[in-house]
Amino acid sequence: MSRLVVISNRVSSPTKRAVQAGGLAVAMQAALSDHGGLWMGWSGKSSGAREPGKPVFREEGRVTYALTDLRRADIDEYYAGFANSVLWPLCHYRLDLTDYARKDMAGYFRVNRFFAQQLVPLLRPDDLVWIHDYHLIPMGSELRHMGAKNRLGFFLHIPWPPPDVFFALPVHETIVRSLTAYDLVGFQTQFDADNFASCLEREGIGRALEAGWFEAYGHRFQVGVFPIGIDTAGFAQLAQNAVRSGSVRKIEESFRDRDLIVGVDRLDYSKGLTHKIEAFDKFIAANPAFQGRATLLQITPKSRSEVLQYATMQRQVAEFAGRVNGQHGTPDWVPIRYVNRSIGQATLAGIYRVAQVGLVTPIRDGMNLVAKEYVAAQRSEDPGVLVLSRFAGAARELDGAILVNPYDIEAVANAIAQALSMSMEEGRQRWKQMMDHLLKHDISKWCRDFLEALR
Repeated sequence: MSRLVVISNRVSSPTKRAVQAGGLAVAMQAALSDHGGLWMGWSGKSSGAREPGKPVFREEGRVTYALTDLRRADIDEYYAGFANSVLWPLCHYRLDLTDYARKDMAGYFRVNRFFAQQLVPLLRPDDLVWIHDYHLIPMGSELRHMGAKNRLGFFLHIPWPPPDVFFALPVHETIVRSLTAYDLVGFQTQFDADNFASCLEREGIGRALEAGWFEAYGHRFQVGVFPIGIDTAGFAQLAQNAVRSGSVRKIEESFRDRDLIVGVDRLDYSKGLTHKIEAFDKFIAANPAFQGRATLLQITPKSRSEVLQYATMQRQVAEFAGRVNGQHGTPDWVPIRYVNRSIGQATLAGIYRVAQVGLVTPIRDGMNLVAKEYVAAQRSEDPGVLVLSRFAGAARELDGAILVNPYDIEAVANAIAQALSMSMEEGRQRWKQMMDHLLKHDISKWCRDFLEALR
């Protein structure tokens, strides 16, 4: 079997399991633990002004980790600059938040070249190379320029916008052209794949062949849809075990005789956090019977604090939650419990299991694994209800959820009321059709499908 080589911006620490819900780290940890291979990426550390040395290697089970530092200027320009201040908002349809600078763009391509230079000496001729996400779009092209003949695959975990949005990027043609160096380009949904194909055709970069195949610069490559899954059975078992732990029992006890609505979102403008809080506010105001009885537990780990918009947003979300608590709260009831840090995955699984409603309402999301984890964590005899944004990739799969438009505050408030009032029979039917799908389309199937197509 060919060795699997994975490259991502950040690598899950080989000595410390990821604590966040969902995300690339959790997904790839599961995939590589099964398959074995090499995982390369940024260590998360800065070498200051010095040029970083060779990667540091660590072994754990069947996985070899190759971690490399980056210079401070690289982090500022490649990561905080072009990747997270240009590509991230652009791909989430937020042109108003893009902050393009030529030096950041140059840093982005420079760091991709650096990663390619670090990887080439480590490659074996039959390695399958799987590159992940918007940070590393040009890396395949850099590897080709350095003579790599391996099968190269790329998977985008975030949305790909339509041409009229993506073409606002000054170097859009270079970015699109970079993706044609891969043998397989994977997206979360058919919408994303169609948007990318439209970009190819509008710019005259690629020529469509048979279904899913394109040709550009004499190279044939495939565009496919691979919705990322979770370790469904494993997560269900984790949740079942977690409710017996002291920490989860204490949380459950604190919500005794109250309805728990849980939201878990990284601190990011794509997650629609202020919209969610406004909807919960409207739900409480419009449903007096739930005043003093329903509580929103919103877990929101900080992220990208080096990007100005995120620090501003952190204050704004806290202010929104404080205003709702001040307006509706009583001495013995806090409507919103706002937790601004990461929670261990086992504890999160237990919280999902005891929550009557999972409220997942991003304004744009590539997939959203929290929605899938919430479904997997439920008790089959009395499952909670998922309220899900129609703008999350997961909405294409989880048809048992109550789908909402997160911009329609009143509709989301009504959906919360519908979820809390739903009969047990309807709740079971909705949950079962989602759980059956997730058991069949889990993380192993995602990995297997992508690698089979790449081979």
